[in-house]
Order: sequence, then structure tokens, then C-alpha cells
Amino acid sequence: MQVLLVDDSAVYRKLIGDHLRSWGFGVILAETGAEAWRVLEQPKTPKLVLLDWVLPDVEGIELCRSIRAAGLSGQYIYIILLTSKEGRQNMLDALEAGADDYLMKPFDGAELKARLLTGKRILDLQEELVAARESMREAAMRDSLTGLLNHAEIFGMLERELERARRERKPLSVLLGDIDHFKKVNDSHGHLFGDEALREIARRLQSKLRPYDGVGRYGGEEFLLVLPACDLEGAMQRANELRETIANAPVVAGGVERSITMSMGIAVSECIGVKEVEPLVSRADAALYTAKNNGRNRVEYMVASHGEARK
Repeated sequence: MQVLLVDDSAVYRKLIGDHLRSWGFGVILAETGAEAWRVLEQPKTPKLVLLDWVLPDVEGIELCRSIRAAGLSGQYIYIILLTSKEGRQNMLDALEAGADDYLMKPFDGAELKARLLTGKRILDLQEELVAARESMREAAMRDSLTGLLNHAEIFGMLERELERARRERKPLSVLLGDIDHFKKVNDSHGHLFGDEALREIARRLQSKLRPYDGVGRYGGEEFLLVLPACDLEGAMQRANELRETIANAPVVAGGVERSITMSMGIAVSECIGVKEVEPLVSRADAALYTAKNNGRNRVEYMVASHGEARK
């Protein structure tokens, strides 16, 4: 872990810096509050700061307040304020300004190390909590079987992208895909093979999408794809590429090999905003229904104006 040491004394910078390196910490040095601020504004700023109270341009306690007010780097910065000022009021002022700890100069090396290790342990625990929270948030967004966005999240993305399409007056297409004869797949080879087939289809769909496209599990063996800035011609081309990617190679799992196909329905946004979500998905669903009736393993689209499905 790196430590930012802010002290205008060359003696203390050398003394403390040598201690830090011997204890396994990386060290970044700053002589003034302005230098320290420039370091802290960087994307990968040190999370542990040793900050002298008295600096040439700004008091350390004021810099501490600024750090807390700015919320730099979006992560917590653990601050130990170093000072030769005595008195409980000074300690209270430091803590009220946002310092996490307070150490009097001159200090014992073992005491400084103990304070630093305490700060490191707190930061490590916080990092674990943040990672756990992010993992839980990600799990709440994802379908547990396929790893794709779940029903709620893909609809949420569709709402956001429709609003963007309305503002920018750009097209947006949705694809609703359904695996053909999936019940027969499960009946013939079992649900474990069926689950692996769903995961494999999900992987193939993801592999062909642009970074800003979205794909989610709509439900069962159905998948909903959101294609921003994609008109009907582009959506038809993408849908057929996806359909061929699925159909051209069999799914292999547990010693079983089976070819699987997907039918798809397309609808294109009219750029009227977020209230278009349900009508848009309904049109894609109607087009998918037509694809199934017309023989499966094909793509159809639904024209909004008169409700006609076309290939």
C-alpha cells in the first residue's frame, strides 16, 4: 500500500520515508498542501495519508477538511495528522476536521507503525466490504443461470436507451429471440443439458454484440436484445448474424451434441420516449410469433403503423 507523506521538513520526510519503506509501504512525498492536492487528484491516489499540521501554504487541518469535502477519487482516504501542537482541543479539532488519527511529534517509530497498520487494516476491511457490496449488486442485476442481465435490468436499460434515442433522434432496435423447440431439447436430453444450452446460447449472443448493446434473459428460453443507434436494416443484419452463429455449431455438453436454432422478432423505436417500452417489446413479440409460424430459425420484423410482420 502506498502512503502519501506531506511534510515541509526535509528531516521528517527522510526519517518517516525511511521508516515507511522498511515497513513495506510505498512512499509518495509532498512538501506543500498544493503538491499533496495534485497527488490526491490523480485516478489512483494513495488511500493512506500522513499529513503535517503546519505547511507553507495551507494548514494540514484545512487540507484535511478539503479532502473530506471533495470526496477525492471516490474512495475513502485514511488521514493521520502529525503535529507538535499539544492539548486535547487540538486533537478534537483534528478529528472534527476529518482526520482519522492524530500523532504528536516527536513520535516513537513503533507507535507510528502501529497507527499505520491500524489504518491499513481499516482500509483493507473497507475494500472487502465494497467488493462484497459490488458483488451483491452485480448478482442482483444478473440472471443466475446465464449471467446475462435479468428481466428487470434489461428493461431498465431499454428505458434508458429509448430516452437517449428520443433526445438524440436516433433509431433503436429491439430483438426478441426464442430457442426453437426447447421443450424437446429438455425432454430428449434432460434439464442439465438444457441449462448448458441456455448458457452457451447466452455466450454466443454476447460474443457478437457491440460494447454498448445489451442482452438479457427475458424469461425461460427467451432473450431480449437492445441495439442503440441501429435502424431496421442494421437490426435485420445483426439478427441474422446472431441466428446463424447459433445455428451453425451444435451445443455440446455431457457427451451430447445437438444443433439448436433460434427465431427472432424485431421492432424499431419511433423515438417517442420511455412510454414506448411495452409497445416496442409487444411488436417484437408479435414478430417473433410470426417467425415461429413461418417455420422457425428465421427473423421477422413488425411495422408499427399497420401491424404487419415482415421477413
